[in-house]
Amino acid sequence: MKPQLLKHGIALTLLAACGCAAHAADWSDTSIGYRYGTKYAEPFNNKDISKSIVNLTSASGYKYGKNFLNVDLLMSSDADPSSAGAKSGAHEAYVVYRHTLDLGKVMGRSFAAGPVRGLGASAGFDYNTKTDAGYNSKKRMVVAGPTLMLDVPGFLDVSLFALWESNAPYSTFSQTATPRYSYKVHPMLTAAWGIPFNVGIPLSFEGFANFIGSKGKNEFGGDTASETNIDMQIMYDLSAAVGAGKNTFKVGLEYQYWKNKFGNSDHGNPGATAKTPMIRAEYHF
Repeated sequence: MKPQLLKHGIALTLLAACGCAAHAADWSDTSIGYRYGTKYAEPFNNKDISKSIVNLTSASGYKYGKNFLNVDLLMSSDADPSSAGAKSGAHEAYVVYRHTLDLGKVMGRSFAAGPVRGLGASAGFDYNTKTDAGYNSKKRMVVAGPTLMLDVPGFLDVSLFALWESNAPYSTFSQTATPRYSYKVHPMLTAAWGIPFNVGIPLSFEGFANFIGSKGKNEFGGDTASETNIDMQIMYDLSAAVGAGKNTFKVGLEYQYWKNKFGNSDHGNPGATAKTPMIRAEYHF
């Protein structure tokens, strides 16, 4: 991985971690994970791409709410080259941070009703940097909106966010940099879940689903499309089999469906929709 890319990823991780540490945690779950698939896709690239992804995830809760941080380091095969004519694959760091303030706990009242356990106000950011041939994404995005916390085993949070997103791409084909461009503020309906269940072995159903509206014109003057990004996994807790504490080691199968990736329409652009099975492993501490 290029040093500059790694430095950006580490800097954002530390910044978000400082925000998480601002409140004493009542509970926390931190994990290091790895996933791998051979059917990743990128817009304007008609090849199947293999990617190895290493991630650091930290979730924690305190008296008035909870934090979530995820850092993915994505390493592509040469089907997604690092620059024009390169034989090496692209590298990317993608950071997501969310904070949810539990309004019931802050206000000292209950918002429970039917399937709803609580009401929250959420905010956070996405940040990425990537070295690739055609776009070299430098995404910056701030999100904010209400969250419903549903009454299920584990958790299921459904949020309606406004997104403020910008990017400043660079093409190694034309050696042209595009000044940072802000898209139209646009909505995202999102759900995130982690639901344990048992069928003779301890399993959990985990993942997220994002339904994102069009962000208007892109930085090149073209129309953008609405996106559907669903990423879900079935994880097996094998901790007991190796003599470890509950939820220490998990392995499983993951599947991602991402239509109109990054707002690029898949009409005549097959790489803009990904259908990606993966294997996944995690160590929690």
